[in-house]
Amino acid sequence: MLSKLIVYAAYFLKSAEGYRRSKQFFYQLLEEPHSPRKRRFDSIMIGLIVLSVIFLLYRIEHQASTMGGYFEQAILAVFITEYLLRGWIYSDSYKIIIEEYEKALYLNLPFNLPAAGKRILAKELEYMSSAFAVIDILAILPSYRPLDILRIFIVFRLFKLFRYSDSAKLFANVLASRRYELTTLLIFSGFLLFIASVAIYMFEYQVASGSIKTMFDAFYWSVVTLATVGYGDITPQTTGGRWVAVFLILTSIGVLSFFTSILIAAFAEKMLSLRESRAYAELDRYQNFIIICGFGRVGQEIARHLHREQQPFIIIDRKEVNVVQAKNLGYLAVQNDASKNEVLLNAGINRGATAILCITGDDVVNVYITLTGRHLNKNVRIISRANRHENVNKLYQAGADNVIRPFEVAGLLAAEFVGQPVAFEAISGILQNQTEITMETVLVTENSPLDNRRIGQLDLKQNKLTLLGVISDNPIHFKHKNKYQVKQQHFYFNPEEKFILRHGDLLVLLGRKYGIDHFRDQVEQRRLWNRTSP
Repeated sequence: MLSKLIVYAAYFLKSAEGYRRSKQFFYQLLEEPHSPRKRRFDSIMIGLIVLSVIFLLYRIEHQASTMGGYFEQAILAVFITEYLLRGWIYSDSYKIIIEEYEKALYLNLPFNLPAAGKRILAKELEYMSSAFAVIDILAILPSYRPLDILRIFIVFRLFKLFRYSDSAKLFANVLASRRYELTTLLIFSGFLLFIASVAIYMFEYQVASGSIKTMFDAFYWSVVTLATVGYGDITPQTTGGRWVAVFLILTSIGVLSFFTSILIAAFAEKMLSLRESRAYAELDRYQNFIIICGFGRVGQEIARHLHREQQPFIIIDRKEVNVVQAKNLGYLAVQNDASKNEVLLNAGINRGATAILCITGDDVVNVYITLTGRHLNKNVRIISRANRHENVNKLYQAGADNVIRPFEVAGLLAAEFVGQPVAFEAISGILQNQTEITMETVLVTENSPLDNRRIGQLDLKQNKLTLLGVISDNPIHFKHKNKYQVKQQHFYFNPEEKFILRHGDLLVLLGRKYGIDHFRDQVEQRRLWNRTSP
């Protein structure tokens, strides 16, 4: 009966939306690295830890007040609640129960509740034995008043800061990355201290005026000398002892130099990831931003326009010279390979990125970035650059929403306006935002005055507008020249006057914004008039 109730409760928790939301909330509060809730919680916990340490230190010399006791109990309750919540979100016990139950059903065996309990207990013990969990427990002990000796564990409340401070985590990660080298150095230093302690004790313990009377005195002197502190409270009196001191001093120079070189090398390697983390943290301030993969000539122009329009973006490029150039211009940029999952995830592809621009000079790299981006986010818009015509379909198949071919566009412009320098200069000025002219689209809706009309019949000149082209997926237009494929559609550049518009087509117009708006309003008014007319 008990087993059935537990299994029923496990399935109930699996389907309970409130339970899932609660666990997701506390996960974002305690563990999610990029969650605003976690940043606020970490700041509050750092303040509480510092206040609790100050209060406990004050209690050592002063009698605790009633208000102080309430304050300590409140902090203790926060620490205990945090510890229990972290243990709760560390694992899902109901999943283990369901897994054991379904395995038993599949094998036609009775459900083994003790086996599931052992797995749940092992998972909880795994959390309890982790470094931060141990520190959390030791940080709670100083509040137990009957045993004043436990106050020594107050230092572990300061160690809790490593959980909430990114800088402290960075330092801990640096030390962890050099665990082998530091362990080797620690073992060597231990042997060195042992040899020096025994040697100085053998030379100095019989000297009546000497300061070394015990092995602890010898060990203390060895540590102080090896650390190059040199308090001077214990000094060798014999010739042998002084030779031991000379040997230990010379050796300590090498030990400290080796230790310093380990830290410098580790921090140098971490600096790149630290710079990336700062750039990614900067993106957390924005809800919508764009990821630009590649900072060549095309990427520089796109970044310049986005920066002028105050659109947030981040640049990812594998070349250091491009990243340095982007940073000199004041852009957010990281040096990394955008085709890697973790790079795009850190860049926020699932946390506010509205579009990814794959615009490197290598089509193969663009394909890989497109594949990675589409795999990580099915809804994000991906615009890719194709340098060769045969790679366009590959980019669409990889998941690109749009593919741009800058060289073909430049060729079309040059070929079409080779004899019209004024028009060419006008379009160039528009693209560089050197004029008040803008480029916008107007949709040809069904039964509108634009539907089934020739280009030559449009009164564009009256509105001082210029038609750059038509975007359409209607196969009836395939006979026209200057086609430029845009995924499932085509862009018909500078169409002839006999070009007949169909509903669903998009007119790409050049002109002043109020002129285009006026033309759009006229079209809509006529469409509404046609619908209301008998």
